[in-house]
Amino acid sequence: MEKPTRQSAWLMVLPVLVAVAFSAVIPLMTVVNYSVQDILGPEQRVFVGTEWFSKVLRDPELHGALRRQLGFSFAVLALEIPLGVLLALVLPKAGKAASASLVLVGLPLLIPFNVVGTIWQIFARGDIGLFGVAINGLGISYNYTASALDAWLTVLLMDVWHWTPLVALLCYAGLQAIPEAYYQAARIDGATVWATFRFIQLPRLRGVLTIAVLLRFMDSFMIYTEPFVLTGGGPGNATTFLSQYLTRLAVGQFDLGPAAAFSLVYFLIVLLFSYVFYTAMTQQKEAR
Repeated sequence: MEKPTRQSAWLMVLPVLVAVAFSAVIPLMTVVNYSVQDILGPEQRVFVGTEWFSKVLRDPELHGALRRQLGFSFAVLALEIPLGVLLALVLPKAGKAASASLVLVGLPLLIPFNVVGTIWQIFARGDIGLFGVAINGLGISYNYTASALDAWLTVLLMDVWHWTPLVALLCYAGLQAIPEAYYQAARIDGATVWATFRFIQLPRLRGVLTIAVLLRFMDSFMIYTEPFVLTGGGPGNATTFLSQYLTRLAVGQFDLGPAAAFSLVYFLIVLLFSYVFYTAMTQQKEAR
C-alpha cells in the first residue's frame, strides 16, 4: 500500500514562509528595484539599468573601504580563532569552577554593541582611560583619536575582547563532546599534550571551528556600531568600513539608487567569501 501524503503538513511551515517573505524576500526585492532606478521623488523614478552598479564599482572610496574591511576581518580571524581555542583548552572541565568560568567568559557577549563602543571610548583615552594611560606610561605614544594606526588597532582589540568569548564557548562545547575514551587511549600510548591536541582535539573541533570562522567573518564584515561609537570612522577614513560607507551613502547623502546597488554588491561579497571559507574547510575535512 502506498503511504498517503498529507499536503496539510505544509500549513505548519506557512508562518515561517510568511515571516521570511516579509523580513527578507520583500526587502531584498525592494533593494533590487531601487538599484536599477534613479529616485527623483516619491512618484518620480527613472530606469537606469546597471548605471549605479558601474558607478559604485568604480568608486575609489569603496575600494579603500573594502581593503580596510578585508584587512580587519582577516586580522579578527587570525587572532580570535587561536585565542578562543586556547581559552577553551584552559577552562575547567567540570564543577563549580567550570560554571563560574563560563559565566565570566561570556559576560562581554551580553553587552550591547553601542555600550561596548562607549566603554572602549573611555577605556582607551590617553588622559583618563586605564588602557590609554598605561600605554602612554610605558613610553609609547598612543592616541586613537589622532593616529590612524592606533585607531585601527583599538577597534581590532575591542572586537577581540568582545567576540573571542563566542569562539571559546563554541570550542568548549566541542571539547566537552569528545569521549573520555579518546583521552584514555592517548594516555596509554604516552601521547604528549601537543599530540593529544593535534590528533584528537583539533580534528574533533573542525566542525565547530567551521561555524566559528563563518560567524566571526560575517559578523566582522558587517561591523558598524562599535567603530562608529568609538572613532566615528576616523581619524580620516582609517576605520571607515563597508557598513559605515553604506550608511553614509544611504542616510547621509540620501543616494538611494547607489546605496541599493552597493547593498547588493556588499551582500554578494559576504556571500562569496563565506562560501569560499565553508568550501575550503569542508574539503579539508573530507581530505583528512
